[in-house]
Amino acid sequence: MNKTHPLRTTLAAATAMALAGSLLTLAVVPATAAPVTYADDFNGDGYRDLVTTAARATVGGMKFAGAVVVNYGSASGISASNRKVITQNSSGIPGTAEPNDFFGADLASGDLNNDGYADLVVGAPGEDVGDDTNGGTAVVIWGSASGLSGARGVGDPTPSGHDWFGQSLAVGDFSGDGKADLAIGSSGTSVWIHKGGFTKSSGAASRYKLTTPLQSGTDRGATSLLSGDVNGDGTDDLLANGTYYPDRSHMYDATLVYVGATSGLTIQTVLESDRQAAVGDINGDGCDDVITSAWWGVSAGDGLGGSITTYLGGREGIRTDPVQTIHQDTPGVPGVDESSDHFGYAVSLDDIDGDGLADAAVSAFYEGIGTATLTGSVTVFRGTPVGLSTSDAEIFHQDTAGVPGGNEDDDHFGSSVRLADLNGDHHADLSIGADAENTGDGALWSLRGSSAGVTTKNAVSFGASSAGLSTSGSPGFGHHMLR
Repeated sequence: MNKTHPLRTTLAAATAMALAGSLLTLAVVPATAAPVTYADDFNGDGYRDLVTTAARATVGGMKFAGAVVVNYGSASGISASNRKVITQNSSGIPGTAEPNDFFGADLASGDLNNDGYADLVVGAPGEDVGDDTNGGTAVVIWGSASGLSGARGVGDPTPSGHDWFGQSLAVGDFSGDGKADLAIGSSGTSVWIHKGGFTKSSGAASRYKLTTPLQSGTDRGATSLLSGDVNGDGTDDLLANGTYYPDRSHMYDATLVYVGATSGLTIQTVLESDRQAAVGDINGDGCDDVITSAWWGVSAGDGLGGSITTYLGGREGIRTDPVQTIHQDTPGVPGVDESSDHFGYAVSLDDIDGDGLADAAVSAFYEGIGTATLTGSVTVFRGTPVGLSTSDAEIFHQDTAGVPGGNEDDDHFGSSVRLADLNGDHHADLSIGADAENTGDGALWSLRGSSAGVTTKNAVSFGASSAGLSTSGSPGFGHHMLR
């Protein structure tokens, strides 16, 4: 395949969403290590960490090699200085930074080796593997008391069957054995499940192939993967996003829900979407719910500029009848439903106000505001026992009081969003990426969560250069975040 493929759709789909990966608490009980509290606490200090990518970053003069920035959480949240930049030229990372590797195209995290520290998985789907152009790879970077250090590559079991291995990633305990598994997608129809019990010396305990009814090819296969527990049984389930192609007579973009069990993953339902979704417990019943996104838009008055749809989980799994569809003409939602706003481009779920219900952050990264075009915005919805509330929705952009910066053409504020408690106050903070800020350098914002919702007090913002990245060639910092 063409080595210079820009991963447009792959990277866009990888942005989406929201997820239970960010909410996941892994039930790991090894005899020699305490269970990891958060699947994204890489140094074990009790604070969740933020990972943001610049998959188009130039590294060592190599364009689109890709880089990952880890901002460690603390009692005061994140800062530009308390961070680690990881590339394939970093010490201990397998491989070498090369053009069009797209290191950081997708991310996942969890305690894969059961040592009590969360580990980070980074996809590099454009990596050339031997003479296999764009074969792709994934890298597990190990957590420790000093943060992320050392790594092991995860190779493609069937390199001749597809390309872009590592374009999608998810970590979860899909068999309920108390060990975190790693799911890896590619441009093919298969998702490889690498079984928990990883070691630094030998990798996964075993692996098996999950064959999906997804269309294969360029920008196809499982374009993003998510984990969560939609039936509340304590075993993680897997969501695979892509183009559903069951019998070659019809196809549509969809989210496939696979239920985890001791015997393996079994498909439960197929939800129509734009190949992206988010997972979290919106109504507080102990079962994760699913939001699917149609950010391309549908028709005038019905989400022309994009929409999101909520499906509730339950003891039988995801209920296929949606409880609501929200767009910018829905009563109470700020803004106006306009063509190509891309409302729903990025979505995340977590509890902002501390009421035990997951709230939603939804971006419209092509939103025009005032005279600024394609500048972008993020809307926050409260979770309730019956779904997302639109009566008290709030919108944030760079002209919102207290948000650093200002709306400009082509900022793409909301190219990524993530809700996660980064300062340990039990309120999820809202992190926002704008990958086109400053003519493609990219930037990051972090707004505090509180019992009253998102606040702009003590807001943090910094750009690619402050994050330790080269600004050569428009790195696009903030295009994607760890879910």
